Amino acid sequence: MSLDWIYNAISWILLRWHALWDAIGIPDGRVLGTNWAWILAIIFLVVTLRIILFPVFVKQIKSQRAIQALQPKVKALQEKHKGDRETLQKEMMELYRTEKANPLMGCLPMFLQIPVFFGLFHVLQHLDPSISEKYKLLYGWSLEQFDSAANAHLFNAPISAKFGSSAAELAAVGADAMTVKVLAGVLVLIMMATTFLTSRQMILKTGWAEDPQQKMIQRLMLYGIPFSLLISGSLFPIGVVIYWVTNNLFTLAQQQWVLRKFPPIQMNKGAATTSSARPASSGSRTGAANPVQPARTGGLFGRKSAPEPVSPVAETKALAPKPGAKPVNPKKGTRPANKPKG
Repeated sequence: MSLDWIYNAISWILLRWHALWDAIGIPDGRVLGTNWAWILAIIFLVVTLRIILFPVFVKQIKSQRAIQALQPKVKALQEKHKGDRETLQKEMMELYRTEKANPLMGCLPMFLQIPVFFGLFHVLQHLDPSISEKYKLLYGWSLEQFDSAANAHLFNAPISAKFGSSAAELAAVGADAMTVKVLAGVLVLIMMATTFLTSRQMILKTGWAEDPQQKMIQRLMLYGIPFSLLISGSLFPIGVVIYWVTNNLFTLAQQQWVLRKFPPIQMNKGAATTSSARPASSGSRTGAANPVQPARTGGLFGRKSAPEPVSPVAETKALAPKPGAKPVNPKKGTRPANKPKG
């Protein structure tokens, strides 16, 4: 299957943004060793794609909320079918089908961005000044646009170069090997850190999944993907790393907004703590006996003495004379005086 349609789409967006920045006066030449019009074109390629994928991102959040709400039922199934993995998987798939929750929806935005990532990777790899003119005109580029992009730099490092570029490849674009390696190495580390933070941000807000498969996916995204970038990042052109870092920063901001706007479901543990705290505070305000108070008289912090006002009330009721009973003289050994006759 030909992927030219992806390469043409990526090129078209890059060229439109580059033309916009050029039209509003962003210099196409180098300022601080950087061709800002092309760098901004890559950054706003991310913005364009994230706006297009925003509805998918909302569906991802809704799916994660639905799966989180099903965690008590998932845990019950795990206890019920302990040791019977095949039955457990069937029951869980039936549960997800009935409740219309799709565990794979959480990874959908990432899967949709993979073709874009490889498309940009191919386009930037294609920006080789040494190729023949007929290949420079592929994907809607003119010779002028191709030569401008092929010689675009970020802090004196070509955006088409990479950490693992050979000496011959660097010589073809007139790049200094040390400058490229330092800049590419720093960007790869930032790419790893921001990739880790995007996964960590979501997991801290939603919690670890009870489903072993979902938990394995969470661990893979949290630790596996950032670690793999330590090796694969050396093969990415600097322009691709700029795209990845920008995408991660955009994701961090977007997730923070969504998690504030639509906070995760509070699980039973938090609800139990809240409900146990409310009767105590209401009892102290009204002065009524607190039904939770006996549970707080012992435990971690030792025994708590009963409130002083309660004890006298109980003793007074116990010592009160019954109706029709003879009065009791408080002085011991003294007989009551005889009532005078007459």
